[in-house]
Amino acid sequence: MGVGRQPSIPMQRWQGHAGSLPPVSEHRRRIDTVLEPDYLADISEADLDELRRRRESAEDVEAQISYYRRLLHGRVDLLNFELRRRSGQEERSLIEALPEILASGMTFGSEPNLRHLDTMPPIPATTGRRLIDRIMDDGILTQLPELTDDELTEAIERVEEVEAELSAQRRQLHEVIDALQDEIIARYRSQHGEAQPAG
Repeated sequence: MGVGRQPSIPMQRWQGHAGSLPPVSEHRRRIDTVLEPDYLADISEADLDELRRRRESAEDVEAQISYYRRLLHGRVDLLNFELRRRSGQEERSLIEALPEILASGMTFGSEPNLRHLDTMPPIPATTGRRLIDRIMDDGILTQLPELTDDELTEAIERVEEVEAELSAQRRQLHEVIDALQDEIIARYRSQHGEAQPAG
């Protein structure tokens, strides 16, 4: 299903449990700052400490988004398994298949070994937020029997829409990180010959 790019929805620092969607807020998200043209516009004049600070911030946002993408992939795996089980294509129970689904990157309950996920990407306006909230909740295992086949199919489509936007943002972040790293290396080379920066 083709979905046009929707306007960003600002989100605030999130203090909830891993996997839950953060509340909407008017606060500016760090990812918006990092992806603005101004973030790289003056890097030729910024000192090394400032360049490292910006690189660290961009890398932190990228790590958070990468974690959220893995979480989404795990949810899609879970939903697809449930559809296969209902159609008779899968003979295992969900409990029997859970280790395999967990190995694919899904997380329940405990927080990831990362800082709070405070830079969640915008959710497309076409997404049914209540449905996404149910899918991303840590209690999804107990809620699956309540979802109809149509709801499972719709949920997969909606989660994949969010994942596609995340992937696009992640590629942009990689470009920012690479530009900052290149500037740091160039600065070291100009000062110390071919010596590489320590970090």
